[in-house]
Amino acid sequence: MDPRLSLTASPHLKAPDSTPTIMWSVVGSLAPVVGAAVYFFGPSAVLVLAAAMLGALLTERVAGQPGSLGDGSAVITGLLLGLTLPPGFPMWMAFVGGVIAIGLGKHIFGGLGQNVFNPALLGRAFLQAAFPGAITTWPQAGGPWMALRGDNLALPLMRPDAPDVITAATPLGLMKFDFIPTEIMDLLIGTTSGSLGETSAVLILLGGGYLALKNYLNWRIPAGIFATVAVFGAILYSIDPVRFPSPLFALFSGGLMLGAIYMATDMVTSPLTNAGCWIFAFGIGVLVVLIRTWGGLPEGVMYGILLMNSLVPFINRATQPRVFGTGRRLEGAVP
Repeated sequence: MDPRLSLTASPHLKAPDSTPTIMWSVVGSLAPVVGAAVYFFGPSAVLVLAAAMLGALLTERVAGQPGSLGDGSAVITGLLLGLTLPPGFPMWMAFVGGVIAIGLGKHIFGGLGQNVFNPALLGRAFLQAAFPGAITTWPQAGGPWMALRGDNLALPLMRPDAPDVITAATPLGLMKFDFIPTEIMDLLIGTTSGSLGETSAVLILLGGGYLALKNYLNWRIPAGIFATVAVFGAILYSIDPVRFPSPLFALFSGGLMLGAIYMATDMVTSPLTNAGCWIFAFGIGVLVVLIRTWGGLPEGVMYGILLMNSLVPFINRATQPRVFGTGRRLEGAVP
């Protein structure tokens, strides 16, 4: 039959970019960030990232559809999870986090495209609740490159008798509890203590710019988060520049860059409309500032994104455009 005479269901036009293309492009854009993590933290970065991805891939292999490993979604979930963890995090814990991220963060909702929460952040939230001591132990930056940065090789459910490395506070912890700021250049390059993905804000921004140019993320989300954090940070800084950090410090410290560009922009768990993206971004930015300033933890990016993920269905409903030529119908009104 002539294809021009074939009657099929919509969509009749399809974009050339498939789900695997997008997912693997995201993985590729993270390669410089992973390289920076390995450069600064040595073999520990490789071990943590490998363990998190192995847990995600094995769970995807067991719970997913045949061939689902090839779409890259499990790889990006494990990779992002690993980047949110400390360099010295035990491998078995990172593996468990990968299992939870795919099992409870993705397949319990029905698989790819059905999840409500960002799977990588859900996995990290589990690890935060289950292993609060290990996930908040930060090795001091520097030292021999080949040396492990912590208890990567610790056996499951076993606790080491003595610490193997010297720990240090993160820039957010130093500012929150001791009012000691960190040089902006150190935050930009990544020569500070923190999670693997807190390395080099410059590289994260470059990766985000590439994805925005490819239209693989909605630029309004990171732009809205950055603007909200900067504005509220400037207000607080003007009130008390000793107690509160500068806007630049608020933007480049912690996991804000990685979370805003690579996690908040998840196509499944972010709003569908442009107006909804601005609302979503504003909510995340406000929550980040509130938790960082008055919460018990120095960081709030994970909780800000997860809380706003839960509101995405309501944001989509509130910002859904009306069909051309029709008016808005009130709830309960007779059609």
